[in-house]
Amino acid sequence: MKLLRVQVPDFRILKNVDITFEQDFIPSIFPLGSQNGGGKSTLLQLIFILLHCSTDSDKKDFVKNILSGFSINNNSNKRVLAIIDIWNEDKIVQLEFLSYNDSYLRELLISNDKTEVDNDNYIQFSSSNQLEKVINKISITEKEIQDLEKALNRLDNVRKIESSEERLYILRELVQRLQRFKFRTSRLGVANLRIEGFQDEVQTRLDISKLNLEKYYEQREQLERILQRVLKYLQSEKLLYICNYSANGNEDEEQEEVLLCRINNIDMNKVEIFMKELSQKIFLAAPSTQVFLFNSKESRKLLFKKQDNETDYYSQLKLAKSKLSGFFTYDFLAVDILIEAFKSARDKDFAEAIKKGEYGNSYKALINDLNIILSNKKINVDTDLSGVIFKLDKDGEDVELYPEDLSHGELKRLSIYMWIKYHNIENAIVLMDEIEIAFHPDWQYQIIADLNQWSPSNQYILATHSYELCQALTPAHVKELEPKLLKQEAKN
Repeated sequence: MKLLRVQVPDFRILKNVDITFEQDFIPSIFPLGSQNGGGKSTLLQLIFILLHCSTDSDKKDFVKNILSGFSINNNSNKRVLAIIDIWNEDKIVQLEFLSYNDSYLRELLISNDKTEVDNDNYIQFSSSNQLEKVINKISITEKEIQDLEKALNRLDNVRKIESSEERLYILRELVQRLQRFKFRTSRLGVANLRIEGFQDEVQTRLDISKLNLEKYYEQREQLERILQRVLKYLQSEKLLYICNYSANGNEDEEQEEVLLCRINNIDMNKVEIFMKELSQKIFLAAPSTQVFLFNSKESRKLLFKKQDNETDYYSQLKLAKSKLSGFFTYDFLAVDILIEAFKSARDKDFAEAIKKGEYGNSYKALINDLNIILSNKKINVDTDLSGVIFKLDKDGEDVELYPEDLSHGELKRLSIYMWIKYHNIENAIVLMDEIEIAFHPDWQYQIIADLNQWSPSNQYILATHSYELCQALTPAHVKELEPKLLKQEAKN
């Protein structure tokens, strides 16, 4: 898959963006330049989140976060967020991301569907999310009913027990098990608890839970009917529902805005498979010091707070990385990835030994590749796989190196190589922000050849300030946002 064109009419700092990435350019590497504040990082993050998170319910919060502030104008019912053209095998698939007003969509749905509905005002395009919540409530309530019925049976048996000690023991166990219901009589303490009063409270709560369950069943049935209508309408319009969101980023407010995606030039029956494959073929790499708009407002504000506890900005960033499989930050050194790569190579060699009677060469090949990246230095893993060791051949003797003996640029280059190789990133769209940080000008130029050598089947889009990096490619490869990277030089 390749990104062919991206259009962003008006999102945050991005205005009238329309950039084409030529399919037949070799290498498929495109520097994206502008002066500071041009919106390069914003553009990469927007593309990544829309393509990586739109169809995964566990990642929808990242979509909602990045849409904070993206409101629909008062005089309109919809607004274009972005239009992205993807080359898929033998054709161009166009994804048009649109924000609608939910009430406007309800009117469209009702006007286009002549069937009877109990309550049209209840229709929402987020019915799939609501259905999931109701199903969860049903599951919780069914468990409540089961626990309460068991408790009533136990209380009936308690009344027949003559031993006061045994009776107290069972009552204590019941009160502990049912403490989430906060029964009034149980607050008196087990010793003063009247079984009849406690039993009455349990029965009352059981009756309420059964009524609630009936209500949830009705809601589920209604939501399932609505969902079928919504899906039918969306499919007829070649639309894919992504999420409801609040333009103010406030979860407590009614999420009146709806993000949809109109998908052109593909069979709607194949859309789900296409979007899933696309989400696994889009990657974002960026410095960890970057501000990531897909994190919540609250977590971004932590950048201005003292970083000294588990709720600081970088802890929130680490949590985001654990949820976004395609997201990577240029840390000091990706030690975890290195160790896992060594383990994987070791396991492959052992599996080959079992299968063929001789150990494979995966571990040796990995060591050789890493040593080539490091030029005059060598790398290996601790015998207990707890860390990595760097050594320098000095006059025929291996001298162990410490972190201060390796440059930031060396470690970063090694990290990028390992990220691409360990995750087997092939035939993918790789978005990289400020890749040149910590690289000598020669390495800024060289990184183009590196990427093309390490995984030539990928398409790379590199947000950059580096003239050296841009000069490693033809001028036609270089894409620019206003204010342009090269504009000032041209004036001079």
